[in-house]
Amino acid sequence: MKKKISVISSVLVLLLVLTLPAFGSHHGTVKPEKKGILLVAFGSSIPEAQVAFEHIGKKVGEAFPEIPVRWAFTSQMIRKKMADEGKNLDSVAQGLANMAEEGFTHVAVQSLHTIPGEEFHELKQTVRAFAHIPEGFQTISTGLPLLGDQKDMERVVSAIISTIPEQRKPEDALVLMGHGTPHGSNAFYTALMWQLQLQDPNVFIGAVEGFPEINDILPILQKRNIKKVWLMPFMSVAGDHARNDMAGPEKDSWKSVLNHGGMNCEVILRGTGEYDEFVEIWIDHIRNTLNRF
Repeated sequence: MKKKISVISSVLVLLLVLTLPAFGSHHGTVKPEKKGILLVAFGSSIPEAQVAFEHIGKKVGEAFPEIPVRWAFTSQMIRKKMADEGKNLDSVAQGLANMAEEGFTHVAVQSLHTIPGEEFHELKQTVRAFAHIPEGFQTISTGLPLLGDQKDMERVVSAIISTIPEQRKPEDALVLMGHGTPHGSNAFYTALMWQLQLQDPNVFIGAVEGFPEINDILPILQKRNIKKVWLMPFMSVAGDHARNDMAGPEKDSWKSVLNHGGMNCEVILRGTGEYDEFVEIWIDHIRNTLNRF
């Protein structure tokens, strides 16, 4: 069903861009170069989670002070919920259409996703559609998500190690919650965990909607006689999943499962977007995209 929806979404995007005006340009004229950055995130309606987006925006603005930055959000559910609260957020297609109307000629579209999963590939489809509009952007390109290649993997390992709370002891476990996906890119989580455990064998990565789940990790912790677990989100924001699926009071939350398994939990509600170490990776991806223009 999701694949069918994705196909329908792609068709709608194509119809949208084909029916858009020629973005204010005139035949035979050359628009002056105007570079822009479009940051694309899933989104979150949790007020406390917005600090991550604010931090990312601040760091990107500092890295590229001469280039305007715009935002778009891929979750239709989040956009609708925020609209009901009086705050309108752009979809990727609308964000790009607005930038075209503003006269941008070169656009670096930066994914703020963690892995190159379904949403990242849908983002690339939308960008490709805009790239083929006559008299549209001269150049438009998509930057890799946080984990795009092996170099990113190594940098993320270092970022995770450097952001572990100082109070955490070597005998304590650190369990990171990723989102997870049915897409094949879910394998990034297990690959990352393997490389992390080469440096610290008590660091684990699970997924709330993928593999491994918390019930796959729990027996390993029990076998190692782990008594204390630090829980941290491995998502750009500490939103609904972090506050409810990871740290909530429900019996199936990760904290409750671990507590029931005989472990005490310390929860850190900070998304990767709140740490410079992770944001710098996204910024380098933007820089790589801009360097191709």
